[in-house]
Amino acid sequence: MRLPQALATALVLVSSLSAVHAVRADPPRAAVFPFELDDTSLQGAMNGQETEDLARLARLDTQLRDALARSGRYAPVVVPAESGGRTLWSCNGCEAEQARKADARFAVVGWVQKVSNLILNINLVIRDVATGERVAGGSVDIRGDTDESWTRGLSYLLRNRILTGER
Repeated sequence: MRLPQALATALVLVSSLSAVHAVRADPPRAAVFPFELDDTSLQGAMNGQETEDLARLARLDTQLRDALARSGRYAPVVVPAESGGRTLWSCNGCEAEQARKADARFAVVGWVQKVSNLILNINLVIRDVATGERVAGGSVDIRGDTDESWTRGLSYLLRNRILTGER
């Protein structure tokens, strides 16, 4: 028995949509490490890390986890950094073992480089834990050391570099 072309097409479409929905319903775990601050500013050298910047880092953590979960591509798992005094963004994949222990498929590392109160950049890298391969990453420059500039900077980075296209 042959199905009419329209019915066959409809069945293929429905099964395709079901498969996409199934993938979205159970996204892979992503170990999301706390954002780090690389403060190379004169202010940082003189005064150390500012409490405002530490609060901004915590807000970026929440913003990142929420965006990854909303995307349907990742199931974020909070993992505290155990870097032994090293920064995760410069340790060349040392986060992979911690992500493995959290049963995560991906490791997500972010950092903010503060050159001055005017010039900062937000960086993010997502790596496949099994291969160490970078699957997404990017950097965005922001101007101004304010809550709004940090939030908008991460939003732009996620929208235009990290969560682009289908995966």
